[in-house]
Amino acid sequence: MRVLGIDPGSETLGWGVVEGVGLKYSLVEYGTVKSSPKETFSKRLLKISDGVEAVIAKFQPDVISVEEAFYATNVKVALKLGQVRGVVLLIGERAGLELSEFSPRLIKQTVVGYGNAEKHQVQEMVRLLLKMKTAPQPHDAADALASAICHFHHAGALDRIKSAKLKM
Repeated sequence: MRVLGIDPGSETLGWGVVEGVGLKYSLVEYGTVKSSPKETFSKRLLKISDGVEAVIAKFQPDVISVEEAFYATNVKVALKLGQVRGVVLLIGERAGLELSEFSPRLIKQTVVGYGNAEKHQVQEMVRLLLKMKTAPQPHDAADALASAICHFHHAGALDRIKSAKLKM
C-alpha cells in the first residue's frame, strides 16, 4: 500500500509518501507545495490543486491521509484551512483514492505517544520510524509523513470497522 500524507496549509502544504504493509513501511518521498500570501486566495488554491495532482500522478498512491481541521482561535485561518482541505479531498475523490482523516492529536499520539507533542518531537519520531538520517524539513512535510504513518497504524482497525458495517 502506498499512502500520501497531507498536512494542509494555504501557504505551505506538506506532503509525504510512505509505502508498506501493516506496520512495516518506508519513506518514498516528501516535500511541500508553497504559495505566496501575496497571491489571491483562489490562485493559491489552484497552485495547491496543481501541486497535489502532480504528486498523485508521480507517486500513484492508494490512499490519501489528511490531517483534520483543528480548532483555531482565528476564524479566517480556520475557514482557509477548511477550503484547502476541501480541495485536497476533492482531488482524492476525483482520483478514485481511498481517503482517511485523522485529528492532529491522534496523529501525534500515534507517532510520538503524546497527543500534545511539539513539532520537533514529531519530526524526530518520523525520522526514527522512517530510518532517516536527518529529521524531515520543514515541519509541514514531517506532519504529512506523520499522517501517512498514522494511517498504517490505524488502517487495520478501519478495515475491520468497514467490514462490520457491510455485514449489517
